[in-house]
Amino acid sequence: MGVPRAEVRVLDAAPNLGALYAKAALTGRGRGGDLPDTRLARNGVGVDLDHLAAYARVCGMPLGDVLPATYPHMLAFPLQMALMTDRAFPLAMVGLVHVRNRIEVLRAIRADEALDLEVWAERFATHRSGATVDLCATATAGGEEVWRSRSTYLSRGAKAPAGAPEADVAVEVGPLERTAATWRVPDDAGRRYAKVSGDVNPIHLSGLTAKALGFKRAIAHGMWVKARVLGALAGRLPEAVDVDVAFKKPLFLPSTVTLSTAEVAEGWDVAVRNAKSGSDHLVGTIRTV
Repeated sequence: MGVPRAEVRVLDAAPNLGALYAKAALTGRGRGGDLPDTRLARNGVGVDLDHLAAYARVCGMPLGDVLPATYPHMLAFPLQMALMTDRAFPLAMVGLVHVRNRIEVLRAIRADEALDLEVWAERFATHRSGATVDLCATATAGGEEVWRSRSTYLSRGAKAPAGAPEADVAVEVGPLERTAATWRVPDDAGRRYAKVSGDVNPIHLSGLTAKALGFKRAIAHGMWVKARVLGALAGRLPEAVDVDVAFKKPLFLPSTVTLSTAEVAEGWDVAVRNAKSGSDHLVGTIRTV
């Protein structure tokens, strides 16, 4: 007998992220069990060029005919949120911390291409602070896979099932001594990115809402920091690229940070650090696929 194929539910439209965050706040208790087999999908998803332009402005990216490596995440994230807020998902969505993100662009994706998206959860793992789970996504165009991602989320204090593997959240980089840029990140950076991404997690919006969830100030979105790094390296990256980053200490708003880079044979090693303390907010590798 073969392994049963996971159920794939195809949605006609993108789920409303604001409604999903409200649902998450109301349905977080009483969860448990293993990861659901369900996959969520959307077909023929087009890119709104005005939205793409707004995203590029917020992330400091040039605007062109090819999608930035991080942009398909904007299209897949509502599906991932719908999966995480479903009662079958074992971890409460509120309080999940994005600790690692890997994106592989298998070829350049034109802004006028329609994409078929599919997301699922896998690798329920143990972590010294709780448990992690990977939210995976893939995008195809004309039947060809062109993009894939893996977002690892940490649930503090949670327990993975017996026999679960150890979490894999580290990204190894070489020495990074060259400061390529210094950025002043304003206190409204979270609200500006939330407006284009739909990611209205309260920890990013204001000091008041962040404190209610245990943070001393609002923190920047990890995916905004990642996109900002790619924007800084625009024009020096291959079209087919693997961008793997670990999100380390929270980037509190406002802050001044530095971008450090090192060019290596296969691409780049990068780090975003606090300008005063030198602590890492993001470390990552950028490699040719």
